[in-house]
Amino acid sequence: MKRCFALMVLFTVTAAFGQTKPRARDLGVPFEGIPGPLNAITDIQGVEVGHSTIISGEGTLKLGEGPVRTGVTAILPRGRQSDLLVFAGWFSLNGNGEMTGTTWIEEAGLLEGPVMITNTHSVGVVRDAVIAWKIRQPGSPAAGFAWSLPVVAETYDGYLNDTNGFHVKETHAFEALDSARSGPVQEGGVGGGTGMVCYSFKGGIGTASRKVAQSAGGYTVGVLVQANHGTRSQLRIAGVPVGLEITEGVSRPKDEGSIIIVVATDAPLLPHQLKRVARRAALGLARTGSTSGNGSGDIFIAFSTANPEAGKNSGTASISMLGQDGMNPIFDATVQATEEAIVNALVAAETMTGRDGHTVIALPHEGLRAALRKYNRLIEKK
Repeated sequence: MKRCFALMVLFTVTAAFGQTKPRARDLGVPFEGIPGPLNAITDIQGVEVGHSTIISGEGTLKLGEGPVRTGVTAILPRGRQSDLLVFAGWFSLNGNGEMTGTTWIEEAGLLEGPVMITNTHSVGVVRDAVIAWKIRQPGSPAAGFAWSLPVVAETYDGYLNDTNGFHVKETHAFEALDSARSGPVQEGGVGGGTGMVCYSFKGGIGTASRKVAQSAGGYTVGVLVQANHGTRSQLRIAGVPVGLEITEGVSRPKDEGSIIIVVATDAPLLPHQLKRVARRAALGLARTGSTSGNGSGDIFIAFSTANPEAGKNSGTASISMLGQDGMNPIFDATVQATEEAIVNALVAAETMTGRDGHTVIALPHEGLRAALRKYNRLIEKK
């Protein structure tokens, strides 16, 4: 069993690039659809992702002292160098969770900054930090910065983390934002996903993407998840009941977690279309076995990087819209990328021991391959 936590405080900031862990496809998991070059949300031009990971201490929980297994993840729709707004839509499959800023998205159909993900009791500090960070950006009208309604979402990490110790600080949100980059995205127990549990295996951050056929526009859909949901018996991977095949090391037997799903696309979609896309993320979640239990906060947001005049405040904006018959390939891509992003989170995560000696095992790669092979679903390496 992996034990990687020293007694001394360890603080790490992990940028969006540098993914070296195996991914689901590397293990022979079959998926539908064609991924983008990175198979990540950053296949959407302009999208940047950053993480701030906080790990310290071990042993018995001491409120305010640890052990600490938490962090922050930032997704910037147009990157740090752009202040242009994007069209967006959101959907709550089960509302036992939080995503701030959604009232204005519902009203205006606009997302005016990053999407942040952290633990349940750190939403407030991260929300305030985003406002402070934006004010400090070069060219920001600091004194005249009228208002901001940041989008900050959460899942609960209290099984592994001293979540009531309030260890996430403003500086951690800053570091997630400042480290955001395009390119490969680190997955597993990093950033906001550090202390998360998924289907009673170690969960966390996962990402994937899909290319839409040129005949359907050649658009790309990218998904990033913070996976902290489900019970072991529910888990399905490529249709295989993996959770029934791998029964050792079950932790958190009840469905007490949540999942946040962020969908990005370069297709020219308007807010009502993006709400439809956000709903389809639920079908990708269901493919992995979840039934979105009562205790789960399953909240999804979708945005489009097309239409640079989306946030124009005066005059007439020049806007393009994908015809409704063109939505089906986008729906397909969303479902497929969501499913793979969740499995990538499981595959990348490593066994973690946190508060009070609670240990959550990683999904065993060979056990996964054996289960897929048993059901004739494994893609054997040649």
